[in-house]
Formats: sequence, C-alpha cells, structure tokens
Amino acid sequence: MEKVVTLQHIYGKKRDRMAELLKSLVENELKDLEVKVEVSITPENWAEFTLEGEDEEVSANLLKSRYGSPAKKAEPGKVYLGFLQAFTEDAFIANIGIPVRIEAEELKALGSGKPKQLASRFGLVPHLPVEVEVFEANKKIKASFTKKQFDLWWGWKKASTDRVIINAATRSEIKSAVKKTGHGRDIYEIERLGLLEHAVVCREKTDGPGIVAAIGPRLKSEMGVVIGDSR
Repeated sequence: MEKVVTLQHIYGKKRDRMAELLKSLVENELKDLEVKVEVSITPENWAEFTLEGEDEEVSANLLKSRYGSPAKKAEPGKVYLGFLQAFTEDAFIANIGIPVRIEAEELKALGSGKPKQLASRFGLVPHLPVEVEVFEANKKIKASFTKKQFDLWWGWKKASTDRVIINAATRSEIKSAVKKTGHGRDIYEIERLGLLEHAVVCREKTDGPGIVAAIGPRLKSEMGVVIGDSR
C-alpha cells in the first residue's frame, strides 16, 4: 500500500463530491495500471490517495511527478508547484504547501496595475495551478512565478480569442453547461489546467464575458475572463 498526499486542494462547499470527482479522474488516468485508488482529505485539506495493487509504486510516482507534494518549507533556488490562493492589494498569495507571497514588484512582468487588477486582466482565479520560484527564504520568503508561468499567461492575453478560466468543475460539467446554453458552436475547446481547473477557449467572434453570463449560473465555480489582445 502506498499513500500520496498531493498538491490538489479540496475546496468549495461540496468537499465529498469533489473528493469523488478526483477519485474518478485519477482512476481514469491510472486505468492502464493494476492499482486500486481511494481518496481522503487531510486536515490541511489536501487530497490524499491510497494506492493498492501490483502497480502501486509506479502509480504513486506518477501522481507525485504530475501533481506535486505539499512543501513543508521553502528553499531558495527551488521551483515549486502550487496553486493561487488569493489576491490582495499588494501581492498574489500562492500555496506550495505553505502560503507564499508574490509581491507587487515581482509581478511587473504582467504589466502595470495593482495585483487585483492584474489578476482580473489575466483571468486568474483561486486554485489555478502555478509554478513558483523561491529566491530567498531567511526571515521572509521572497518568491516569483517562473518564466514558464508568465509565458503561459501572456500566451492567453496575446491570443486572437477570449478565454474563460473556471475552477471547481470537471470538463464534462463545463461541456454540459456550454451545450445546454446553446454555446457549443461558440467555443473551440476546453483546456485542462488542473484536475478541476479549466480554460474555455472561445472562437474569434465569441465574447468571453457573454459565455460567463450564460454558463455561470449552471456551475458552482469562480470564473475569470482573458480578453484576447489580437481579436
């Protein structure tokens, strides 16, 4: 038996439902391996997977490499997987296992504006997966996002289409909401960003805020919109 605590945070009001969704998603990812999967929630609200079977060790390594494990401390020079936790007036808060502040001066790569304005401009919502680079960790942890992370967000912003960023929903739930509201022809695809975090890629003439207005009431999610600059 192997146990793996991942960086996937269990959040929202329907925690048991989310745990079941995560179990189904991971079972699908490990379907070619001989392993039985169970999921539980740690006191810190991380998803913990119990793996049992012939391929339990391989499965554990796969989950660790794909989703990361919560860090117990931040070390200078290391890159960590984490997720966006909150946006304040002067910083982004990311969680790598412990909360890490990305100060406003480290967000200049996203352009001018306060952190909350930048988050809105790039469609960022809590729980999106991120890469964080720690460059000092003495009395006060100093960190930034990696170039890869900044490049991803700028790729959204410079695109010829809008994107709707959604958390706390499976791809099938989003697809159902899009279909039921008659917007199936208005989107290209649903990109997976994390286990329960996605980006709906709109077509060139589709308005991202309009998609949010349509599908928002059908999903218990937080949503952000990236307006493509090349539209």
